[in-house]
Amino acid sequence: MKAYRLSVNLKLGLIVFAVLIALASLAYTNYLVDRLREREQASVRIWAGAYQYIGSVNSYNPYQNQFLELDQFLGQLQALGDAGSVQMPDAKQLETFRTAVAWAQTMPTDDQLNFITDEILIPNDFGVPAIITDSTASEPVIWRNVSVSDTSTAEEDKAKLVQRVRDMQDTYPPIPIELDPEGQKFKQYVFYDESGLVKELRIYPYLQLLFVGLFILVGYLGFSYVRRSEQSSLWVGMAREAAHQLGTPISSLMGWHELLRMQDHPSEQETMALDEIENDIERLNRVASRFSDIGSMPKMEVLSVASVIENSTDYMRRRFPQYGKQVMLDVEVPEPLRAPLNAELFQWVIENLLKNALDAIEQGEGHIKVAAHREGRTLIIDVSDNGKGIDRRQWKNVFRPGYSTKKRGWGLGLSLAKRIIEDYHGGSLSLAQSKVGQGTTFRIELPVA
Repeated sequence: MKAYRLSVNLKLGLIVFAVLIALASLAYTNYLVDRLREREQASVRIWAGAYQYIGSVNSYNPYQNQFLELDQFLGQLQALGDAGSVQMPDAKQLETFRTAVAWAQTMPTDDQLNFITDEILIPNDFGVPAIITDSTASEPVIWRNVSVSDTSTAEEDKAKLVQRVRDMQDTYPPIPIELDPEGQKFKQYVFYDESGLVKELRIYPYLQLLFVGLFILVGYLGFSYVRRSEQSSLWVGMAREAAHQLGTPISSLMGWHELLRMQDHPSEQETMALDEIENDIERLNRVASRFSDIGSMPKMEVLSVASVIENSTDYMRRRFPQYGKQVMLDVEVPEPLRAPLNAELFQWVIENLLKNALDAIEQGEGHIKVAAHREGRTLIIDVSDNGKGIDRRQWKNVFRPGYSTKKRGWGLGLSLAKRIIEDYHGGSLSLAQSKVGQGTTFRIELPVA
């Protein structure tokens, strides 16, 4: 019990330690993300402020008059084209020229743009996606760090930029810019988003939690495997040592039995006693054989399940009076059911379950029932009793080595029975149901032949 509790405490300690490391890393990463967000917001405000400053000193675009003349010239050129005097581009191209002129009117001069880029943005590693729109917040004017495909058309680029503006609006509120070029006041908006670094940092803690979880899982499985291997080695060693220790007294008993058989004219009562002694000696031989088979792969044969179970129940019926209890044992196993079994080990499992059922019946008339049926390719065997039952909180412990509700016993019977069914017969042994004061049902599931 102490070793089991120590292993449980060690596993819990490792899990708590790993979780604390993950939480500390998550908190520190969130701190870094907040600092980077503040830095990026400051960079965007500097960028927006630089454009606003350009407009505030009336130097936003000194070529406004030239652009107005160019726009008038395009209008005159279109009129000549309509009159047929000159050959003009098509209407779509002309509209594109007009749009280009209108956009250029809102742009600062090259030297001002270079100042903003070289002196403000690049030294601060400005990698924040940002878009400046017109006063309606629907027409992109300038953008930085926003990927627009070289193969897409102008309409597609505009649609992508407009959609990106909507996405940015959900992340940060836009920064308004008040401009006053040549006494013409108007407003623009700066929309921006988190940089790629911030988005990657947001994912990092979850990746770390995933790796910590995998570490915990691998550590838990490895530790459990080592513990099970140690327990298995211990059980195998104990079982084989028990078989070895039983060998000498069994051989002695066989000799004394033969000596008693040599008496002349034994009475009928003596003959019956000798027969029972012979049966018990044979029984001890089988028990020693079972212990010897633990740890090695036993021979499996396709046998009648009813016949194997009947051998176990007949043996237990003859021993019921020794317990001083009135117990009725019913067996309902159809004859056609057959499964690959090792008769000696499987009988051991049935007898172990019957003994547990018998021990659970403390007073009054007891009833034990062994029933079997088939569901598809699975054979189901239920061993039920009307004993004291098992508290729901203890269900998880019934198959744990060392757990026992009896005053005497090592608590290995059900653990070994489960090992025999699962490791050797490819099935399962489970506690199907149990209620305190009403009884318990253990269920064996085996693949049919």
